[in-house]
Amino acid sequence: MGIIIKTEKQIGLIRESCRLLAIVHQELEEFIRPGISTKEIDIKGDTCIRKLGGIPNFLHYNGYPASICVSVNDEVVHGIPNKHRILEEGDIVSLDAGMIYQGYHSDEARTHGVGKISAEAQKLINVTRESFFAGLKMAKAGNHLFDISNAIAAYVKPYGYGIVRELVGHGVGTKLHEDPQIPNFAQTRRGPKLRPGMTLAVEPMINMGRADVEWLDDNWTVVTEDGSWSAHYENTILITEGEPEILTRC
Repeated sequence: MGIIIKTEKQIGLIRESCRLLAIVHQELEEFIRPGISTKEIDIKGDTCIRKLGGIPNFLHYNGYPASICVSVNDEVVHGIPNKHRILEEGDIVSLDAGMIYQGYHSDEARTHGVGKISAEAQKLINVTRESFFAGLKMAKAGNHLFDISNAIAAYVKPYGYGIVRELVGHGVGTKLHEDPQIPNFAQTRRGPKLRPGMTLAVEPMINMGRADVEWLDDNWTVVTEDGSWSAHYENTILITEGEPEILTRC
């Protein structure tokens, strides 16, 4: 299909979808605390999305059974909310959520500490977040797609963390996943040239230990193979004539 360059009207709708999604994430961040179940997070997120006039785009996507992906500690992504999975003081929890607004998708992920967390866990969250911003600096018209990938990888490398290779970022538009795929690890090729009007979800997934992951028997939940903790940070961004714009922010 190739990379779709969005019109001004399409960009406006994606921008609004992303703005509303950022509000959802803000409400979920304030909701996180020890003693709640991952299912309660899903219910809260689903309610917020619908209250804002959106549709949760993860619900029933390829059979996924929830509106919010809730991944705890060694769960990298796609954790399935469960009323019996209770957050505990010191956990970290990654929330990945998207919504459809007037036919256009948005996608955003954040990792939060539950109560007071260890310095090591906070460092993982911080490095993952900052690796996104390292990639964002390269997300300019005229640069190449894999300049983003290489910048993320270069930022993470000195910390010795594992960069997940099986899961990558992607384009966003009338579909949740469009071309192109955006790896978070170093590439030998440059990839397509970035052009104004591209809307991309850039989402480093970083493990405290090795990069290797595996899928649980539910065929959705991705966990680190060595049991180390993992963090996730994602924004939908817009390539412009100048600096890139983060769309998923309040």
